Amino acid sequence: MVTTVDNAFKEFMKDTVNLDSSKTVKARTSRDNLISNINEFSGDDDFFCIYKEKNLKFGSFARRTKIRELDDIDLMFCIFAEGSRTYTEGTDCYYIIGNEDDKANGLTAVDNDHLNSTKVINRFVTKLSDLSDYSKAEMHKNQEAATLKMKSYTWNFDIVPCFYTTKDFFLIPDGKGDWKKTDPRIDNDRTSNINQMHNGNVLNLIRLVKYWNKRKVTLTIGSYLLECMILNIYDEKEVGENWWIDIEFKNTLNELSSAIKYDVEDPKGIQGNLNNFSSEDRNKISDALTNAYSKACEARKFEDEGKQKEAIKKWGEVLGNSFPEYTEG
Repeated sequence: MVTTVDNAFKEFMKDTVNLDSSKTVKARTSRDNLISNINEFSGDDDFFCIYKEKNLKFGSFARRTKIRELDDIDLMFCIFAEGSRTYTEGTDCYYIIGNEDDKANGLTAVDNDHLNSTKVINRFVTKLSDLSDYSKAEMHKNQEAATLKMKSYTWNFDIVPCFYTTKDFFLIPDGKGDWKKTDPRIDNDRTSNINQMHNGNVLNLIRLVKYWNKRKVTLTIGSYLLECMILNIYDEKEVGENWWIDIEFKNTLNELSSAIKYDVEDPKGIQGNLNNFSSEDRNKISDALTNAYSKACEARKFEDEGKQKEAIKKWGEVLGNSFPEYTEG
């Protein structure tokens, strides 16, 4: 029975926004099984030696910011450099110098000894095709990962081959045959730390804002950019004594309407500005956020006046038809 805004939000988060808990358990189990399967390939003649300690779970599922429906799970599998592969930094990418085995196995570029990241992904695709629990392995559309489709579940795995460097960062495929720098550990730790700082409440808020963004009332903000902006807000915000998700959501809409107008720097210090929207598009998104904020303020006003039914209806205008309706007692 939904008679208060608080109950409406709790039901909405549980039944519509957050991942189904039983599916999450199954997804984690299938993820762990896949990690074990790929690790067992390590050292095969037609595969690579896997640096198991440096494999990484990353992306929104790992950070627990994923919303329904669960569609993909990201994993990085680290390949041993084996003391015979080296890397150099180019103008806009990194080059990995392949070893003799790489050359013999056709994994280097045609005209030089650079280890070709597309060929490395294809080697993963070929090997993953041997697994019986999955329906199909193929190159991801962005050419930066191998995608493994499940037979029994709705989610896929995006598998990214990588190398761990002596300077404590990772190199992953750049989609063009070369490599680029990254370090998802920074994102994982930052999300966890800011969430803990606010008593474990920020993840739910991120998921709620992502749901609003998914409704496509305006240009859709990239999931990672949106997370970074919200984390920037809460990294600077004092921890309050009380937490009400409707109030925090309302205030975050307002702060995002300003934040989207400016550049957003990659917290890893690698990618530079993450906000690639034009000035015109930034203003369009800002206007949509401001409009949502205005309706949220109206909803809050109704609630302050004790008009729960009107408040719930107004929140439905912000969050769509799936938001629970008021139920007469």
